[in-house]
Amino acid sequence: MAMMIGLGSCDNLSVVIRSTLVQVLTPDEMRGRVSAINALFIGTSNELGAFESGLVANFFGPVFSVVSGGIGTIVVVVLMAWFSPELRRYGPLH
Repeated sequence: MAMMIGLGSCDNLSVVIRSTLVQVLTPDEMRGRVSAINALFIGTSNELGAFESGLVANFFGPVFSVVSGGIGTIVVVVLMAWFSPELRRYGPLH
């Protein structure tokens, strides 16, 4: 239960940070369109992730699905940090 609370808290924090960055960094005339696309990606990402995890679990087993999903997440974070250094330079959101 403690892990679920921690994960939920971290997820909410990431949503607040992403929403703030989208609102602050998007030009005024594009804000509605960018927010709509952002909402579309957020709304579909959980369903696509669940489909992918279920597909991998069906073919390779649930343990492989969880482990490969975790490794894949870490790889994506490292690649984003590597190819988008400006994301690391934002610093605190005041």
